[in-house]
Amino acid sequence: MSFSNLIRIAVRALVRNRLRAILTMLGIIIGVASVIAMLALGEGSKRSMREEMSAMGTNMIMVMPNFQRRGGVNLGSGSSMTLKISDVNTLRNEAVYVAAVSPEIRSSGGQVIYGNKNAQTSVYGASEEYLGIRKFSIKSGRVFTEAEEKSMAKVCLVGQTVVDNLFDEGTDPVGLSIRIKNIPFLIIGLLEEKGESGMGQDQDDLIIAPWTTVQRRLAAIDYINGIYASAVSEEKSDAAKAEIEEILRRTHKLKDSDENDFRIMSQSELMETLTSMMSIMTYLLGAIAAISLLVGGIGIMNIMFVSVTERTREIGLRMSIGGRSQDILKQFLVESIILSILGGVFGVILGYIIAKGAGSLMDTEAYVQTQSVVLAFAVCFVIGVFFGWYPAKKAASLNPIDALRYE
Repeated sequence: MSFSNLIRIAVRALVRNRLRAILTMLGIIIGVASVIAMLALGEGSKRSMREEMSAMGTNMIMVMPNFQRRGGVNLGSGSSMTLKISDVNTLRNEAVYVAAVSPEIRSSGGQVIYGNKNAQTSVYGASEEYLGIRKFSIKSGRVFTEAEEKSMAKVCLVGQTVVDNLFDEGTDPVGLSIRIKNIPFLIIGLLEEKGESGMGQDQDDLIIAPWTTVQRRLAAIDYINGIYASAVSEEKSDAAKAEIEEILRRTHKLKDSDENDFRIMSQSELMETLTSMMSIMTYLLGAIAAISLLVGGIGIMNIMFVSVTERTREIGLRMSIGGRSQDILKQFLVESIILSILGGVFGVILGYIIAKGAGSLMDTEAYVQTQSVVLAFAVCFVIGVFFGWYPAKKAASLNPIDALRYE
């Protein structure tokens, strides 16, 4: 029997029981749609995160205190006081591959008050170079000066979210005073909006003040929480990292056998790590969604068994007039493959619609990759063959005489 005849007979059989065929395909449709939508949303989130992190500068380098241990217990990096302002000054003076460097000091419990309004926000102490390293820009006003850093001036820069929480709409906060931990601060600058980061963090919900002011007046500490630096270029990031490590090990008087009491992370490394984590999560969710494909395949096998039982006399009649077992097997196998492939087609379409709709609701772009569509069709074909083979084999092995007698 020719292949075109096999397809024609299979389509005729499916059309005759169209409702059953549609319900059978539903498992495949849902499975494929789930996988396509998950992969598309995951890829979109990953690309969005990479773009946002690239906008922050791929030559940025972060130095943080290393995790401290006492009696085998991890005390976390917050318990470490290994970084000092002297480390920042040494890097400024000695590091050849570092273009800019700034300390970072974080003040906990950043309650900000203006009039009868208050809000919780993050307060960072830094130098003027911090803005260039972190790719912040001034929307209005100015940045604090080196003289204000030395004098521990009570001035600050605010993000747009802080302004929205404390002031009336349309208010220019520059020149107004707010209170941070009951200490008055003069707003001298408003930061340009950056929106949410790839991890969902509001990048405009912050206040930046001179590091000396935050260190002495707000945090009351004599160490710094971290160091932010930028390499002279992206290509020199690795050289800058190695140089920073060598300088800090020397200034911290660490022996060759001692572990670093600090951690160095580059923006590119952080980007690769987050991208890898996103990929793992995407594929994990896709794998979970693919379970419904297995359920759909079982549904196809079940319906094909029912079809073989219902058409036993038809099979016997075909065999009695010369039909070969091989043709019977191919006929039912083609029906199974058609069911699976059609389910895949509708599943891809539904998955694309779901991905775009969910992307709009989540305010992210969904990317349906060609390889995911090709993979979906390949899996559907395999499911059609795998789950259709045994029922088709059973139909082909029927005895013609017994089949004709079947009631």
